[in-house]
Amino acid sequence: MLDERTSSAAEITDARERALARSIVMVSLRRLGTIRMALAKFLDKGLPKKAPALEWILVTGAAQILFLDVGDHAAVDLAVHACKQDRATAPFAPLANAVLRNIARQKQDLLNAPEPFADTPQWLAIRWQKLYGLENAKAISAIHACEPTLDLTVRSDPENWARRLGGMVLPNGSVRLQTHTPVVELEGYSEGAWWVQDVSASLPARLLHVQPGEITADLCAAPGGKTMQMAMAGAQVVALDKSAERMKRLAANLERMGLSAQARIGDVLTFSGGPFDAILLDAPCTSTGTIRRHPDAAWTKRASHIATLAALQSKMLDRAATLLKPGGRMVYCTCSLEPEEGEQQIAQFLRRAPDMRRKPVEAGELAGLEMCIDSNGDVRTLPHYLAHEDSRLSGMDGFFVSRLERAG
Repeated sequence: MLDERTSSAAEITDARERALARSIVMVSLRRLGTIRMALAKFLDKGLPKKAPALEWILVTGAAQILFLDVGDHAAVDLAVHACKQDRATAPFAPLANAVLRNIARQKQDLLNAPEPFADTPQWLAIRWQKLYGLENAKAISAIHACEPTLDLTVRSDPENWARRLGGMVLPNGSVRLQTHTPVVELEGYSEGAWWVQDVSASLPARLLHVQPGEITADLCAAPGGKTMQMAMAGAQVVALDKSAERMKRLAANLERMGLSAQARIGDVLTFSGGPFDAILLDAPCTSTGTIRRHPDAAWTKRASHIATLAALQSKMLDRAATLLKPGGRMVYCTCSLEPEEGEQQIAQFLRRAPDMRRKPVEAGELAGLEMCIDSNGDVRTLPHYLAHEDSRLSGMDGFFVSRLERAG
């Protein structure tokens, strides 16, 4: 979406300017609905069809005025300058100037009465109200408007690292930071003391309970957070992913952490390794649970994607089950809020696979996060869980996790 209009941000060499450019893009996507409503108020004739880039110039300009600590005058001037750089948008520089100045003048009025689902696509807002109820749906949408914190999985001694980095320890042992410091500049990064991993993303590998020496597989493994958890527990890990580019990141992460795994590029559906003691399948999904970190997902996904991805997940589950040893364990997870990719997926799988059964998650395994365990013993995290008046507790990714075992 905005990526094509802001690709030059990657070329900015000054760290502060690069950070500002990234903030503008993220806020523009996170608050896109509110911004579009504000723009519509001052665009009586709508946007000109001959200059499609104009919308994104106005969006990023309005984002700075409404939500960032950027001088209104500077934001307007930058937008006008951007218009003049493009032959198609140059004639509309005066329009951009007028619209953004009006937004600056009426900033408080525009922000005083926000719609609860203004920044959530309508199809998702309707789905989430039906699935989770009005109040939960509102809470999900509200947390998506907030800048997320940085969660770390540490090798050991989370209390020590929380103290050293100025963070806090979460119930699962993750360390949460509020910082805008580049990750590579934080203490402990270069030494391989920790890696970045949302608290929710850390749960699937923890619940697999791999043991030293077990032969395990992390399917759809890149960028490697779950692989590293399994390797750190002493397992022999085969890490599989289709993307050669993403596997480069996995290899780099393993090297930095001083951990090893057998990295393979390949497709789960044709993979013939094993048999394995334990398998983790983090299947491709709509990623609607990660909107707080990846706000573009809200606007690039459509309802039709759910069925397409659910069909792929079903095939992956069936294939993964054949790779397990008798008595072996499997954790299936997705970072989706949609039940077709979670609860319904597992219910259908268990009807197809009579030799597979649930191994329910118990409350003691998720101390402090017991509210995430459903009546079947599966795990469902919602983005507004771990949200609190303490701004350091700014939610968690939405995940579904189910633990299964093959009959011995």
